Amino acid sequence: MDSAAPRGSFGRHRKIMPFEPGSVDALRDASRRKAASLNQHVLGYGAQAEAEWAAAGIAAPDLPAMRRYRLDRIRAELKRRDYAGALLYDPVNIRYATDSTNMQPWVAHNRTRHCFVATEGPVVLFDYFSCEHLSDHVGVVDEVRPAVSWIYLYSGELTELKVRRWAAGIADLVTEHGGGNRRIAVDHINPEGVGELARHGIAIGNGEAVMENARLIKSPDEILAMRRAIVACEAAMGEMEQALKPGISENELWAQLHRGNIARGGEWIETRLLSSGPRTNPWFQECSSRVIEDGDLVAFDTDLIGPYGFCADLSRTWLCGDGKPSNEQRGLFRIAADQIAHNTQLIRPGISFRDLVERSAVPPGDCFPARYGVLYHGVGLADEYPTLPHAGDWTDDTPDGVLEPGMVLCAESYIGRLGGQEGVKIEEQILITGTGNEKLSAYPLDQRLL
Repeated sequence: MDSAAPRGSFGRHRKIMPFEPGSVDALRDASRRKAASLNQHVLGYGAQAEAEWAAAGIAAPDLPAMRRYRLDRIRAELKRRDYAGALLYDPVNIRYATDSTNMQPWVAHNRTRHCFVATEGPVVLFDYFSCEHLSDHVGVVDEVRPAVSWIYLYSGELTELKVRRWAAGIADLVTEHGGGNRRIAVDHINPEGVGELARHGIAIGNGEAVMENARLIKSPDEILAMRRAIVACEAAMGEMEQALKPGISENELWAQLHRGNIARGGEWIETRLLSSGPRTNPWFQECSSRVIEDGDLVAFDTDLIGPYGFCADLSRTWLCGDGKPSNEQRGLFRIAADQIAHNTQLIRPGISFRDLVERSAVPPGDCFPARYGVLYHGVGLADEYPTLPHAGDWTDDTPDGVLEPGMVLCAESYIGRLGGQEGVKIEEQILITGTGNEKLSAYPLDQRLL
């Protein structure tokens, strides 16, 4: 049969390596090496981000040292709680343990990729099909195995069969590297997995507690990476502010932050918290097609996962247009700015969570019912422990603790009158130092509103 297409025309400059019996392993190895050398984390963040970090005077973090520090933190916490290892499904926890990524939002809701960190033994990453190259650059993953996923998407009504195969592999690791300890920490797991591991004599504990405590204290290299993520976020915020003109929609404005984050090697944004005018009160409207008008307040919360996987969680409120703000807009903004300033100066090592919130400024009476849900929360690769409510919201099941150097908190304020027209959101990212604190976020407040 005659073909209209010339032979070999399907792929410009295509070179076909010889494929013969016995060559499969060699081709796989060559393909893996090529892919690993072109991994996004190997290629880096690009000229734009690097130039902005150089201008800000922020040195590059020592990533091998950061990765070793994180594994040491995890293993110290596992030893303290007497676990043989940790089984991690949360992609943020896997990033912390391995500094590797793969379809992060997708695997957050499709429990496929997972990782086993032995307290005394290897780090074994169970990754998606043919994805070994995604962790070859990190130097802390000892072995990559194909993930056995027993989510319904893959297993259907045969979940019971698939979970048996999955559990057998985990049990083998615990037997080989647990030293007789049959207790492991797991961050997320469905009931079928709990039951099948129990059948192998494996008891499960709270992996979230292990990982949140491991992630609590940041190393100097993690702080450098976080500083760089914040610089990238604030550069994207500057592009947003330049784009803020009457007639732009909330969605179009929000897209500027996404574009700026991705252009600088950032990863994703966790929420859609941008609103304008009457949609700023109450808070927590997700951004919409509403067209922003001259004189509107525009408030947003970045919730941005940027370069190095670090969160830049900043909030600002801007006035749209070239006019003057109203007295009400200025009044709301001043209350929020003063609350943030007062509460930030309270942050220091050695103060207890309870003492901090008891001393904190809170919204006035007509704004208190519409208050933000927390005064402070931890931040690192995402929002992290602890979360500190207003003193009036403290209950018997609110955990207390003490601030330590190396922790990073976000100080939050939302000020809007109950039933009012508009509201103001401000949030700053604060490093706890040996003697006090340092504000890591630097994007200026809208001076017209001050």
